[in-house]
Parts: sequence; structure tokens; C-alpha cells
Amino acid sequence: MNDLLNELKHLDFNQAGNWSMPVKFAALMILFFVIIIAGYWLVWQEQLETLERAQAEEETFKDSYIAKKRSAANLPLMREQFREIETNLRLLLKQLPDKSEMEALLIDINQAGLGRGLQFELFKPAAREIIHTFYAELPVTIRVTGSYHDIGAFTSDVAHLSRIVTLNDINLKPGADGRLILDVVAKTFRYLDENELTKQSAGK
Repeated sequence: MNDLLNELKHLDFNQAGNWSMPVKFAALMILFFVIIIAGYWLVWQEQLETLERAQAEEETFKDSYIAKKRSAANLPLMREQFREIETNLRLLLKQLPDKSEMEALLIDINQAGLGRGLQFELFKPAAREIIHTFYAELPVTIRVTGSYHDIGAFTSDVAHLSRIVTLNDINLKPGADGRLILDVVAKTFRYLDENELTKQSAGK
């Protein structure tokens, strides 16, 4: 052991061939680890990071492929559902009047109240329609007086109109002579014509 320590103290790198076998082995192992560490920091680290990124991208592509494969398998069903949606949309659009029918719809609402013996104190369509993506909404502020039964029948008649009308902000309170006062906002809807749809698209 003393001889080995003495040899290490007096190592001459110019005479490496004359080193003893244990010293040569130790030097070789140190050199090996230095090469491994240097190779990792200088070459392999970047390659390993590139490999990890590629593996992550591969997983993403696999998930995307599986999702598209499922969509392709369900394509006939999705097409059938799309056709059903189109059919339902056409049916709903038929329940929306066009511009020329809006006045008739307002008359229908008014007649529904008069037909039930209600007294209109207020029937005021909004000054402007509220424009949405493919339809316009017109709020009508209404105040009527009548019996509880007649007011209930009126709301039922409005619900059964051939066109879509919704009753909002309903407020029912007692009036004179045992009658009731109904304050409500009836919202009627119509679909936009081609010119209005073009303007909507241009605005967006």
C-alpha cells in the first residue's frame, strides 16, 4: 500500500507505460468516466432531449389519429344526425315569421287577449328590433286587466300560436273590482332575409 501511494506521488505522465498495473487500471477508469460525462454534456444530452420531444409528438399524433379514426367510423351516423338537425332547423324557421308577417303576428297576440275579454291598457312594441345571428327579436310591452281565468287562458292561447312567442318578466298583481293586472313582455321573433344576413356577415 505504501509502495502504491509512493508511486502515485511520483507519477510521471511522460512515462505512463512504466506505471504499475493497478495505477494504469485506475487511470483508465478515470479516463473512461471523464469521457462518459463529457459525452453526455456535449452530445448525448441534446440528443436525449430531441428524442423526448419526438416521443411526445408521437403520442400527440397517435391521439390525433385515434380521434380521427373514431370520427371516420362515426361519419355515417354524424351525417344522419346533421340531416336531422337541418330538418329540425327548417321546421323551427317556419315558426319564425318574415318581415311581412310580423304585423299579422302582433295582431294575433292582440286578438288572443281581446278574445278572452281582457282589456288592454298597454300594447307597445319596442322601437327597434334586437338583431341576432340569423333572427330578429321584437319585445312588446303589454299590460292587460281581467279575471284570473281569462288571463290564464290568454297566456295559453299565446303559447299555442303557430308562430313562436315567449312571455317574459311576468308580473301579476291585484287591480280594481277583483280583477287582476298582468304586466308582461311578449317577445316575437322573425328570421332575417337574405339582405339582412349579408349585412350581418359583412359586419362581422
